[in-house]
Amino acid sequence: MTATHIVDPASVLTEALTDASPDLMRNLLQTMTNALLSADADAVVGAEWGKASPDRVTQRNGYRHRDLDTRVGTIDVAIPKLRQGTY
Repeated sequence: MTATHIVDPASVLTEALTDASPDLMRNLLQTMTNALLSADADAVVGAEWGKASPDRVTQRNGYRHRDLDTRVGTIDVAIPKLRQGTY
């Protein structure tokens, strides 16, 4: 028999984000943005970062850091650079 949840995780998360400081929201937004850009760069390159693949088109070559102004403040966006081609 499974135990019922006494606390609803969705409502707890909603309450925590509502009461959170702008620093938490800014950190979450920055982490999510950089993760999405990294995943998109993996798709362009044809392989995950640090993994060998016969489908690889090019390689990564560091990051370009740019500031992005948002409602929760300015975040640092790490845009992946490629050795050949552009991203």
